[in-house]
Amino acid sequence: MSAFASEPGLDDIRDAAGHDTEVDVAVHLHDGTIRLSILWTQKILLNAYAADQVAQALQRAAEQARRITTTRGPNRSTST
Repeated sequence: MSAFASEPGLDDIRDAAGHDTEVDVAVHLHDGTIRLSILWTQKILLNAYAADQVAQALQRAAEQARRITTTRGPNRSTST
């Protein structure tokens, strides 16, 4: 089981050039790190609407990551 929680609102984001490329933003639920993945290639071309959605997902992930790291006590392990 992965400790990462993906942003569900990005399920429909695809490469603007019509390739099968996908993007994923996920937060590690234990240590608050954020993973930005571009699936099936090394780059993705986004239209303006999709770029806004990805940017908003990253902002939400950053807020969630801050909450995770703020509530984590100094002796809590971050290993998975």
